[in-house]
Amino acid sequence: MASAAVLCGGLARRFGGRPKWELIVDGETILERQMTTLSAVGSIDEVLLVGGTAAHPAARSILDHVPGLGPLSGIHAALTEARANTVLVLACDMPYVSAPLAAYLIECGQEADVVVPRVGNRYHPLCAVYARSCLEPVSTRLAERRLTIQDLLGDLRHRVVTDRELERFGEPHRLLQNVNTPVEYAALRNSRDNQL
Repeated sequence: MASAAVLCGGLARRFGGRPKWELIVDGETILERQMTTLSAVGSIDEVLLVGGTAAHPAARSILDHVPGLGPLSGIHAALTEARANTVLVLACDMPYVSAPLAAYLIECGQEADVVVPRVGNRYHPLCAVYARSCLEPVSTRLAERRLTIQDLLGDLRHRVVTDRELERFGEPHRLLQNVNTPVEYAALRNSRDNQL
């Protein structure tokens, strides 16, 4: 079995501080969409909402143990608090990750310390599976203030999920699309409206 952790602790400066998990996509908040997705994955037996003020009746809310150090701190908290030895980590601004993709990433988790999708040359470490064995290297990087998650991959045995594998679950860019700015949010909403 696996745990899932939605990282909700970002400051969302580019959104004026509005939590990105509250953004509406296709009539639901991103968090509601993610909870529906995660509840459909049979191998997930708990969901953690890490950092921030996010809450959901089907999830356990936890705080960063080392606050103010970005997503790496959220991964650290998730690995520390999760009941399972395998944790699917998901950024709170990714509305289109599907249950089959999440299940596949977890399944691949038996092969490495980290399972991370890559689209083209871009890794997606905030839609990835981390083994509890990552906790010590993550803790070391936090203590040393080396916070770039992509650099962490070099310290760990990692398994890349390629574009070709991702295509089994949908269009890779869309599956892993996130919302960093109001412009990206508007583009996401416009592209969805144009598909209707």
